[in-house]
Amino acid sequence: MSNQNKSVFATLSGVAIKDKVERKGNIDYLSWAYAWSLLKQHYPTAQRFVYEDPATGWNYFSDGRTAWVKVGVIVEGQEHIDYLPIMDFRNQAIPVDRVNQFEVNKAIQRSTAKAIAMHGLGLQLWTGEDIPELTTSAPVPAAPKKAVAKKEQADDGLIELVKGDANWEKVVKYIETNKELGLEKIGKQLVRKYRIRPALKKEIANLITPSTNE
Repeated sequence: MSNQNKSVFATLSGVAIKDKVERKGNIDYLSWAYAWSLLKQHYPTAQRFVYEDPATGWNYFSDGRTAWVKVGVIVEGQEHIDYLPIMDFRNQAIPVDRVNQFEVNKAIQRSTAKAIAMHGLGLQLWTGEDIPELTTSAPVPAAPKKAVAKKEQADDGLIELVKGDANWEKVVKYIETNKELGLEKIGKQLVRKYRIRPALKKEIANLITPSTNE
């Protein structure tokens, strides 16, 4: 089919790439080799230009901290240029002192595919690349058992008795003053106001009649 009556973008954006798309992790991509092959089938005179830093002659650029490549693809006299950071396998920029030619070459290949995509071929695969990563709110931790117990005690109107707090001190003073009432009567009085766990019941019993725990 002749491309003379259609723009470069209209022609390339209409090229079927579904059977050439590969998947890595959760990302669909078109390899630079397939992208270049399909581009040349439609526009045999298309050219790629890998820019070099004029100051160093290297095929990448640096700001002293990280590095990036610059690739241009020319189709029918129009050039689209892509700038791509040199990244590791986690897509994080590599510090310039750790950059090697293997990573540079991978960046150039990916940048080539992106520059071709700007002409229309496979552009849909890059949709969303410029969307910032979502910050997910930290999950709300499940209420600890103690908190749940306190909610339950609030529902039944009782106060959770905790050893060492002000209520515990009141209970101890009450027991010291009313030991003659005996364990049964004191216990009935306390459970009207407090929610008492088994371990504390034993301590209360020992305060009233020490011999029962010996």
